[in-house]
Amino acid sequence: MRIGWAMPLALSALVGSVWGGWGVSSAAGPWGLLCLLAVAQARWRGLAMLLVAGWCALNVAGQAAGELPDGLARQDVTLEGRVTQVSRDRGLAKLRLAVERCVPRTAGLPPCARLSRVRLSWYDAPALRVGDQWRLTARLRPPQGFANGYGFDYAAWLWREGIQATGYVRDAASAQRLQAAPAGLRETGLAFLEARALSPLGKRWLAALTLGAGERLTQDDWDLLNATGTTHLMVISGLHVGLVTSVALWLLRFLARVVTPGRWRLAAWPWWLAGAAALGYAGLAGFEPPALRATVMALLGLWVASGRHAPGPWQAWWLALLVVVTGDPLTVWQPGLWLSFLAVGVLIAAWQGRPVPRGARGWLLALVRSQCLLAPFMAAAVLVGFERLSPAAPLINLVAVPLVGSLMVPLGLAGWALAWSPGLAMLPWRAFDALAQLVWQGLAWMGEIVPSWLPPGEEIPPLALLLAAWGGAWLMPGLARSVRVWASLSLIALALTWQPSTIPPGRVVVTVHDVGQGQLVELRSATQRMLFDTGPRYGSGFAPAATLWPPGRRFDDVIVSHSDRDHAGGVATLRDMHHVGRWWGPPNMAVGVATHACRQGVAWRRDEVSYRFLSPRSGDSALSDNDRSCVLSVTAGGQRLLIMGDAGTTIERRLLRDAERPLTVLIAGHHGSRTSSSPAFVARVRPRHVIFSAGRDNAHGHPHPEVVRRFRRAGSCLWNTAVDGALRFTLGEAPLRMRPARPPGGVEGPCIGVESGD
Repeated sequence: MRIGWAMPLALSALVGSVWGGWGVSSAAGPWGLLCLLAVAQARWRGLAMLLVAGWCALNVAGQAAGELPDGLARQDVTLEGRVTQVSRDRGLAKLRLAVERCVPRTAGLPPCARLSRVRLSWYDAPALRVGDQWRLTARLRPPQGFANGYGFDYAAWLWREGIQATGYVRDAASAQRLQAAPAGLRETGLAFLEARALSPLGKRWLAALTLGAGERLTQDDWDLLNATGTTHLMVISGLHVGLVTSVALWLLRFLARVVTPGRWRLAAWPWWLAGAAALGYAGLAGFEPPALRATVMALLGLWVASGRHAPGPWQAWWLALLVVVTGDPLTVWQPGLWLSFLAVGVLIAAWQGRPVPRGARGWLLALVRSQCLLAPFMAAAVLVGFERLSPAAPLINLVAVPLVGSLMVPLGLAGWALAWSPGLAMLPWRAFDALAQLVWQGLAWMGEIVPSWLPPGEEIPPLALLLAAWGGAWLMPGLARSVRVWASLSLIALALTWQPSTIPPGRVVVTVHDVGQGQLVELRSATQRMLFDTGPRYGSGFAPAATLWPPGRRFDDVIVSHSDRDHAGGVATLRDMHHVGRWWGPPNMAVGVATHACRQGVAWRRDEVSYRFLSPRSGDSALSDNDRSCVLSVTAGGQRLLIMGDAGTTIERRLLRDAERPLTVLIAGHHGSRTSSSPAFVARVRPRHVIFSAGRDNAHGHPHPEVVRRFRRAGSCLWNTAVDGALRFTLGEAPLRMRPARPPGGVEGPCIGVESGD
């Protein structure tokens, strides 16, 4: 294959990966005909492109085909496989298992023989090591997450990682280690490092920076790195692999000069062995995608530098992309692929045809120029891929990149080179530890002064385009400096004057967030942002409210309907992460914060939108916690929304006299339990839309089939966050349109998409 084929084949690999994500069956016939036509006309390049696209499409489609069948959701299965990744957080271990055998524990259930990779939780797990072979009883579910259209998409992350089911170890007592993993070089190194007299921070960062053990980093480490735009520093990538390759090549060429002084310049073996060193170091790091991408680029760099049939830099770039994507087509869906190749592409465009800098001053100017050119493009890519923007990241990276790359990484690797003498190894490692403490303090300080910004979802595309255009104005060759300055000032002025769309008075945008088995409703008008309930907190300690907004968001009012954990579980998260003007809760019921009482009759009006509590009454202290829930009525532009909390039939009978009609939207009481939504209440209010806020496959069977049929007979459109994801609508907008995060797929049209709990 000639190197000139690299770009068309790489593009074919990208197209094939996207095709596989959409499903291969619809275009399999035309693809086969095109292959036959290419053979008949001897179009070998076209045939190669079709074959590469087909290969990538089949690999990606195989990921979906191997997912756990829905019929095995929440069923026990026996798994045999090898541990490929493990991390611990207090008493909880999270592991990935490469499945070699899967058998349902109950006869008559669908097979799971195609399952190949799962992610499991294991409470109070024994000692686990990568490479261990285990037989486990696990309860699994198909890969899924919350569908909110914003924030961290867990389901998409599982897809990108190739995980086909999630679950937990069901019967820990019956778990059996079939074969212990042999002590590999990486595990031996980590054990050696753990015994050294270094700070916990120094050990974690040394393991991550030199051995690729990112699982050793704590959540605080990742939060700080994400907030300052320096996550790439803790990933074994081009910086680390390139350093190892360069040092190995320098030593090997020096050896060649000693061994064969007359012919050392023509010797090929130093280049081959330097490539082997790059491969070996990437293997030590577990061949994680960033390390693999860096290794491919390093090998191509050796090829280019050796001068033996060397491709140009752009041909090498396309060839590296081809190798990485065909090796693992799922990487196309990972933001890291685009970040790394975008960075290399910008550097190639910036330096192609320019002389190599000389001297310390030249290299310093080159570093500053590279960081300035990279900054807008990387900011745009991070904004699209991770929905965050770190304003101080360019300045931080200008200092952190040379500090980590030129000092910390060499010190860390020098310690490993001296590991044969622990005393000598500690000399560079103590310096590494001191620098790690310095970097941590500096990042924390900058993170407090200039915190990261997570703009609203609708603002991300235009901001990313502005940043990319700004970078393009300085990267594009042949432009006069005055033109670049004028373009930059124009783009800055456009960014400062651009205003996102606002909500007009008399309307309120309502979002029923997808938080699983719980409830969290957000209401935004022209000048007010409020919440009804805070979502659940699960047994692991995770609260979905932590993922929905960037820290520091201002909420004018937060209403906690009652103290149940599925409604009040996010109170602590909101209290610690955000600013809340007023908390509301039922009288004499502790919800975790001091509250104003949401008594019947309390009302206010803002932005031409009316809010009124319909329950509880002052004398309801003898009722159950559910029946003491806050019940809120919202009226905007003649349309009405009623949020019932967990109030049951007792409260509904009381509301029959006061219920205003017509009711546009009802957020059903108690997630659709049959303790609420009585026949009399449904017949009286006859809501146009009913929303059940429930979890997928929840153990309570919400919404109850009887309740679903009741609303269906009343002619209501039925929605369920478990099926539809987050639901957004604008109260006061005629006609009212429901916007689900997942595509509607109801059996009787898009408004009957609900699934009952039976």
